[in-house]
Amino acid sequence: MNISVVHTVFFSPTHTSLQIADAIADGLGASECRELDITYEKPATDILIERGVAVFAVPVYGGRVAETAVERMQAIRGNNIPAVIAVVYGNRDYEDALIELRNIVRGQGFVPVSGGAFIGEHSYSRPDRPVAAGRPDKNDIDVAFSFGVKTADFLKSGSDIPAELPVKGNFPYKVKGPKTPQTPITVPELCTQCGYCIEICPTQAISLQDEIVSDPEPCIKCCACVKECPNQARIFDTPFTDYLFKNFSSRREPELFYSWK
Repeated sequence: MNISVVHTVFFSPTHTSLQIADAIADGLGASECRELDITYEKPATDILIERGVAVFAVPVYGGRVAETAVERMQAIRGNNIPAVIAVVYGNRDYEDALIELRNIVRGQGFVPVSGGAFIGEHSYSRPDRPVAAGRPDKNDIDVAFSFGVKTADFLKSGSDIPAELPVKGNFPYKVKGPKTPQTPITVPELCTQCGYCIEICPTQAISLQDEIVSDPEPCIKCCACVKECPNQARIFDTPFTDYLFKNFSSRREPELFYSWK
């Protein structure tokens, strides 16, 4: 197979999934790369990918594919073309996210050929309680690149793609717990009301009223506003940060899966 074009499809509020998608695409070595960024909105019309290879990269929330990503991927369909799938989790566990992504992508008309679970800095990581801080790092990017190279070598070999990509995970998928109303809050004395957090919120959950506030219903707790506020005026204090720091600070490495032996 001649890999002429790679389509990267990613949902990446804090840019970790984007980094992995780009590294895999670089490894695939196509002459052209087309981005389908579904972080901020669902495509206005359905998109059909008819040639090349697709790379899907999404974050893991609670052991599942982020629900907003699932919703927005519904607009993207493939014409039986190969797909590389990647989930990015915050050093705890990806549980059923990779098998869920595989099944979603397959249902959208793609043929999953390889898959990986990569590590990104946890949304709840804080400077004084780091959880996978700074990841994906150089080693993660190198692994993702090599993963892309190995997948490209297989596709270029002309071998038939096996019918099933075996990955870790269970079906039925893990049941998520109830959504909590807690959201990031604003420190008024630090906030300049520049509006940057409003701009980068992937679900339009933030607005300027008397001060910057988050609507708990659409908020997905990605903490992009916390990590990227230029004045550190957004904070999200949750006991889960202490739990993660205590139990999941040891480094975990990417796990890779291939449809061929």
